[in-house]
Amino acid sequence: MKAAVVTDVSKAPAYTDFPAPRPQPGELLVTVRASALSQLVRAQASGRHYTSPKPPFAPGADGVGLLEDGQRVYFAFPRNPVGAMAEQVCVQADCVVPLPDDIDDITAAAIANPGMSSWAALTERAQLQQGEGVLINGANGASGRLAIRIARHLGAGRIVVTARNTAAEADLRALGADVFIALGQEPDALQAALRAEIDKGIGVVLDYVWGSSAETIMQAATSHAPGEATQRIRFVNIGSLGGLNINLPAGLLRSTGLELMGSGLSSVSNADLVRCIGEMFKVMRHIGLEIDAVGRPLAEVEQVWTNSQDRSRVVFTL
Repeated sequence: MKAAVVTDVSKAPAYTDFPAPRPQPGELLVTVRASALSQLVRAQASGRHYTSPKPPFAPGADGVGLLEDGQRVYFAFPRNPVGAMAEQVCVQADCVVPLPDDIDDITAAAIANPGMSSWAALTERAQLQQGEGVLINGANGASGRLAIRIARHLGAGRIVVTARNTAAEADLRALGADVFIALGQEPDALQAALRAEIDKGIGVVLDYVWGSSAETIMQAATSHAPGEATQRIRFVNIGSLGGLNINLPAGLLRSTGLELMGSGLSSVSNADLVRCIGEMFKVMRHIGLEIDAVGRPLAEVEQVWTNSQDRSRVVFTL
């Protein structure tokens, strides 16, 4: 069969022949129709992600396809070494969900991973309670924008967002953000702005950035009167676009109500992540979840991988 194949993690995948998989007990064979080129897939293919397989392999974490009975489904976590950028994959039966008829292949493949990032973080990790305030750090990306409407649907009260691009404020407010904080301001001013919002009540932080902005949020959470306990804040890291490491003094944890956790592969089971995506698909039209996506033939994978100028999320089609 044809697939995008990684033989060297320093190079783009090549469209070539690769052995077709055969389902094992408990697996389903899926004929692939669409698979998104996400940051996760790029990281896995480059060998930089903690779940990266060893070459040779076909990358691709999830996609849309047909079961042997013709049912159209979303699938995730195909068995290595054959990822979703291949004509056929084998997946566990609990990592497949039916797709509503009103969601096309490209949209479903494009929105699943970024939408799941906040849905799983809020439900499986932070366990958001009705009316709690949510702070989304790095809300101007595809995942962060989806997180605003997902948080509102799941019961968030006030939604505070941060972003470096101040021109994005109007768009983020239109999606449902109540407060916008610019990350590019002076450190003391940023900490003061964050502290003011945290003092009004923030129960959950969704962090897509990590790095210095995450440090500043944690420092802002230390403001409290002597002898009083600080509010409980579940800080959920989802991404690390701002840096892989932070400076975290032990005293900061002892003097705050922060609970640090992450949300992603292995912190939530594969089956639960797919279930979250299935729940999102059921309501996405109702709550207005959208994503800019463009379809490209898988045969163009090498060209798109190295030279893509698309600002929309690329989805490979077969």
